[in-house]
Parts: sequence; C-alpha cells; structure tokens
Amino acid sequence: MGSRKCGGCLSGLLIPLALWSITVNILLYFPNGQTSYASSNKLTNFVWYFEGICFSGIMTLLSIIFSALGIAFSGYCLVISALGLVQGPYCRTLDGWEYAFEGTAGRFLTDSSVWIQCLEPAHVVEWNIILFSILIVLSGLQVIVCLIKIIIQLSKILCGTYSVIIQVTDSHWQLYLLPFIPTAQGSMSLIKWL
Repeated sequence: MGSRKCGGCLSGLLIPLALWSITVNILLYFPNGQTSYASSNKLTNFVWYFEGICFSGIMTLLSIIFSALGIAFSGYCLVISALGLVQGPYCRTLDGWEYAFEGTAGRFLTDSSVWIQCLEPAHVVEWNIILFSILIVLSGLQVIVCLIKIIIQLSKILCGTYSVIIQVTDSHWQLYLLPFIPTAQGSMSLIKWL
C-alpha cells in the first residue's frame, strides 16, 4: 500500500521536474534574455541538442509509464549538460566568435577573472553556468526518481503483490497481471489490471 502511494507521489514529482527542464532549456536560447543570438546561431552547440526540452522534458513526461526510458533520457540530459558546462559558451572574443574556454577542461568555472574574454553576449558565462547546472541537478533528480519507480514496480512483481493468471480460451491464451486489492470488508479481491 505504501509503495503505491509513493509511486503516485514520484509520478507527480516528475511532471514539475520535466516542465522546469523544458523552461530552463528554452532560456538557454536567449542569453541575457536577448533573442538576437538564437536567430543568428551564436549559441553554445550543446544547446541545440534539446536535452532539456526533448529528453529531460517531454520524454520524461512520457516516462511516467516507461521509467526505464526516463533514466536513459534524463541521463542523456545530465551528460550533455555537463559537457556543455565544461566546454563553456560560444561567445565573441577579441578573435571573433569561438568557444573561448574549450581547451581549459572546465578550469574557467572556478576562475571568474577569465570570463571577461567573452565580450558578447553579455553575462553569457554566468548564464550558461547557472542554466546548465540547473539542468544537471534536475536531470539527476529525474534519474533518481525513475530508478525508485522501477525498484517499486519490481518489488511489487517479485514480492508477490501481483498475481499472474493465464486463461486459455478456444484458440488463444490471455495473460493477466492482477493486483490484490483489500476491500471495505477486509477481504481480498482480484481486480483485472491491464
């Protein structure tokens, strides 16, 4: 009974996490709140992987049913966001548009004095660090939630909360997975569950 309530709670938690991932990924298209960089294709290349929109967002909403896929999709978002964070933003420097911190292996993250190398868009380093970090946290939480959902489902099946009934009719077999549900009178009844 407790695992059923917990499973419903976890499903309810995935929805806001997915919506936040979509929102945060959309914000990555508009450094410092400006639309001109997205329209001129002057954005970090990892933004174009749609990790927050498709994989940690929309696909995770569907993964309420398919928790295993939710782990894969959220894990994808986590990895791509980490790569985007370590690579640094695509920005205009004195040498033109480039990945100013690409060869630093992420060391620029702890040395804010080098962030001034990015002249445009304004505050793009902070923008990318904050938003990619949020995506990493959100997708990490989604991986954990989906993993818990799988464990709960497996425990229901392996620990006997479900009963398997095979019904043979004329020319075909039907397989039913039935949970035991307590009734108001305290006895157990089988309810068809597909």
